[in-house]
Formats: sequence, structure tokens, C-alpha cells
Amino acid sequence: MLAQTLTRRICSYLFKRKPIFQTFSTHSSPPQIITNKRAAEQNSLSLLSTCNSLTKLTQIHAHLLKSGLLTNPLVLTKFSSTSSDLNSIDYAASIVTWSHHDHSHAHLIYDAFLFNTIIRAYAQTDQSKHRAVFFYNLMLSHSISPNKFTYPFLLKASAGLEELNLTRQIHGSALKFGFDEDLYVQNTMVHAYCCCVGGVDIARKVFDEMPKLSPVSWSAMIGGYSRVGRSVDAIDMFRRMQVGGIKGDEVTMISVLSACADLGALELGRWVEFYIEKERIPNTIEVCNALVDMFAKCGDIEEAMRVFRNMKDRNIVSWTSVMVGMAMQGRGKEAVTFFEEMKSHGVALDDVAFIGLLTACSHAGMVKEGCCYFSSMTREYGIVPKIEHYGCMVDLFSRAGQAKKALEFVQEMPIEPNSVIWRTLINVCRVQGDLAISECISRRLIGDEPMHESNYVLLSNIYAKMFRWEKKSNVRNLMEKKGIRKVPGCSMIELNDQIYEFVSGDKMKDQYEEIHKMVDEMGREMRRAGYVPTTSEVLLDIDEEDKEDALNLHSEKLAIAFALLNSRPGAPIRIVKNLRVCGDCHSATKFISKVYNREILVRDRKRFHRFRYGSCSCNDYW
Repeated sequence: MLAQTLTRRICSYLFKRKPIFQTFSTHSSPPQIITNKRAAEQNSLSLLSTCNSLTKLTQIHAHLLKSGLLTNPLVLTKFSSTSSDLNSIDYAASIVTWSHHDHSHAHLIYDAFLFNTIIRAYAQTDQSKHRAVFFYNLMLSHSISPNKFTYPFLLKASAGLEELNLTRQIHGSALKFGFDEDLYVQNTMVHAYCCCVGGVDIARKVFDEMPKLSPVSWSAMIGGYSRVGRSVDAIDMFRRMQVGGIKGDEVTMISVLSACADLGALELGRWVEFYIEKERIPNTIEVCNALVDMFAKCGDIEEAMRVFRNMKDRNIVSWTSVMVGMAMQGRGKEAVTFFEEMKSHGVALDDVAFIGLLTACSHAGMVKEGCCYFSSMTREYGIVPKIEHYGCMVDLFSRAGQAKKALEFVQEMPIEPNSVIWRTLINVCRVQGDLAISECISRRLIGDEPMHESNYVLLSNIYAKMFRWEKKSNVRNLMEKKGIRKVPGCSMIELNDQIYEFVSGDKMKDQYEEIHKMVDEMGREMRRAGYVPTTSEVLLDIDEEDKEDALNLHSEKLAIAFALLNSRPGAPIRIVKNLRVCGDCHSATKFISKVYNREILVRDRKRFHRFRYGSCSCNDYW
């Protein structure tokens, strides 16, 4: 139907009226049909080269049909390319698909270049990448063999679709036609696998088997690891790249900086900034934004501001990265001031900027300010709040201890709350002692998301708070039956250019005995300073002594002990934790910072905690 509309009806209409060729000719009348085949071909290519609208393209289409040039592979390929440039690839594609089913147009001649043009165009779209696969199959049905240019375009579409099975099939096809050893094909194959869930290890296998590696190969693999959160592997791959004497480009640096940000590896991030300057890698706005984000997420907001202020050009991402960094450190007033500065510079605000702003208000307890800014989104800026903005507001009320207000807000929301909002409510109700409400919501969440481990952990913790140990055990047994495992607490620390990882209860680390002796020493010194273990944080049916032992095995305590053993006296300690810091570890770290005269910076799942002289930057508000 599309082909008939775009070809038969449009062209029939155009044939009945005087063609408007003034744009393509100095004459007011239509050009004479050129009988010389070569000259006609060149004339058609010239018309297509200067075409700048769909209306003109349809007229050229009519001209090509009348002159019989639509059967010319070169002209048809140029026609498809022009359609793509005008964001009308469907128009050209319809000609190909129509002729495939309409025997009256079986005289059209196809070649690999034509199909590559269409496949490439669809691979570059946001919504129609699957059409690239359709035209590849159509290409094969016409017995046209793909070439080395076909697969990079096809793999780009596969990467956008994030379909592992499809990428495997394309890989097999490339192997069949003998293009699996082409460097360009291999590089895009590594990238495509990295974009698919569960595909990064296959990408690594392809990478390891490549006979020749280019900077693009390394960059694709580093980016793949960084994208799926395997930041340690990304850094390791970058170091291997350095040993091999291969210079990275700006794409590589962005991926490495993202990995540094994820790990909180500040020293490595600083070295990467030096490397960028030394190797004269272009300071594009994307590279600078990655530096700002890295410094902000590593807790050095001053360095983030330095990079930001030195940027020649900035975009909304630049401003938002700084503001989110301030929010994570609880510097709400500074974030609000920065937001107002952003407005004064005429930056077009978007929904992401307001997420950063509302998060800053939430972490700083600025309830009134947060409510005002939330209201201004629609009233002043015409931005319709998304579920993330509503989530920020629920978090804002919850952190401030306004459980009733949080519940009322959720009830009045014009959109259905998501699981994140419900889990926020569960936590605030549990803290406020409304365990019955927490239990009810948790049960509902398990029904909605039967494979999400957090829902079971929340319900299990609620039963522990209620001392209903049998029900807690039933929840844990249900998790085990379904193969659902609780994510263990994990803390990472950067020391001497290495990343060390500690898991709660881990007994397999090097220096195991020394670390646990240090933990015992820390406990004795803290008690002398007035520390009392918060055993209520241990939601297990065990005696008090065992609860204290369990608290000592928390991952951040193991990481701090390791740092005290292996770093110079007085050196700052920086830790990144995958979960929220528990109340006991928060209290203990304050005492450790005072007893050992250390500044300890902990970034948990939500925010930063800077411990100095026995106090925390969050003022016990987190």
C-alpha cells in the first residue's frame, strides 16, 4: 500500500501536470529527455545531487520512470542515498520492496551497493533498525552476495536493537561469506556483542581471536566493559592497551573516565586527565563532560568545577553533572545557587536538570525549596513531570521523616507509582514503625515483580523487625527456591594504582588475618572513644555477641582496615560501596576518623559521606 501510494499515485499525478524543474534548470520549461544513455545518467545524478526536498524527489522519481533510468543501479543507489539524506528512506525502500512483489517491475536491477545504502540508512534510524535486517534478507533472496561494507552497517543495526541472537546470526553469516576476518567487520562485531545483554564475554572472545587489533578494537572492548558495569575489566583492558603502546582516542578516554567514575578511582582519573593533555587528545565537549562527571562522582567537586569553568563550550550535560555531584555530597544550597546560575546563562532547562535539582534538595533536607521547584517545572517551564521527578519528591518527604506527606503525595500522583517509589515508601514506613503498611506494600511488589531480589529482602527485613523469624525464614526459602540471591555488600578502594574489592564476610582475601586483627583493634579503640555497636542493624535471630561479630564483617569495615594497614598515616581513605551505608557502619566510621585521624570518604548507592574528626558531612541525614 505504501509503495502504491508513493509510486503509482504520486507519479501518475505528476505525469499529468507540468513538472516543476526550475530548481534543477535555468529554463522555465522541463528539460528535454536526453537520448544519450550516458548523458541521461549524468543528468539524473546531477538532479539527485541538488535535490533538497521530498517534493522535488517525487518529481525526479517520475522523470526516472519516464526515461527508464530507474533500472540503472547507479541512479537507483543515488536515489536511495538522497532519500536517506532527506529522512525519507522509506520512499526509496518502497520501490525496492514493491518491485520485489510486482513482476511488472522485475526489470529493476539491484546490486550490493543499493542494498548497503538502504541497510545503512535504516541502521542510523532510531525506530526502524529492524528494517535493516529485512533488507539484508531481501538482498540474499535476490542472490546478491553481501560485501565487507554490508556487515558493519548490519551490525550497527543489531547493536541498536540489542538482540544477542540476531548478532549471533549476523556473525554466522559473516563467517559463511568469508568476512569474519575483516578488521572493520570484527570491530563492529565486538561493539554489537557488547551492546547486547550477556554478550560482552562473546565480544571478548572475538577480540582475543582477532589477528590484528586497532585503536578502534581496544576502544570497543573498553567501552563494552564500561557500559555493563565491569569497570575493573575496562581499566585492566586500558592498561593492557598502554603496555602495547597503542594510543587511545577521545572515545576511549570517555569510556575509561566512566569506569573511573564508577569505581571512584580518583588517582587513576587524574592520570587519565594528564594522559589526555600529554597525548593532545582533543578536549571535545564530551571528553570534558566525562572529566567533570568523573571528578564529581569521585567526590572531588572542586576539581569538577575547575574543569567546568575552563570549558570553552558547555551544554546541559556539563551543568547537570556538576549539580548532581553537589547533590550527592549533600551540598544542596550550592546546587540551588548553581541551578540559578545555569538559568542566568540562558541554558535551556530539561527534565534531567530538574532531577538533579530535586535530588539536591532531597539530600539536603530542603523540603520547601524542593516543593517550589517541583511546582515551577510545569508552571514556568512547561516541563511535564516524569516518574523520576515524582520519585524525587517521595524521597524528599521520606528523608525528612514526613511519612504521612509521602503517602498523601503518592495517592495524589496523576501517574501510577513505579516499584522504586513503592520501595522508598516501604523503607520510610519501616523506619517510622508502620510495619503493617510496609508488609502490605512488599507483598504487592512481590506479586508485580516476582524475580526482583530487593522485594524479598525488604519483606524479609520487615519480618525480622517484627521478630517473626519463621516468616522471615519462609521468605528466604522462597528466594532460594526461585534461584534469587541477595546482592552482597561490596566495597572498593583504590590504593597504589590498584582497585581492591571487599565483600561482606569475605575470608578469601590476601592479608586475611592481618585485616581481621585490624578490625578487632579498630573495635577496641572505638569502644574506648565511646562507640556502641548498633546490633539492631543485624536482622538475624542470633545473640548480641554474634551480632557484633556480623557487624565487624561488613565490607566497608574490611576496606577501612585494609587501608589503615597499607597506606601512609594521615592519608585520606576513599571507598565506594554498592549498597546504602548501614547505621552501624556510619556510626563506626565517624569514630574511626577521629581515633585514627583520617579523612574517610564513602560513596554509597545514594550519596557521599565525608567523615572527619568524628563527624560526617551528611549531619546524620541520609
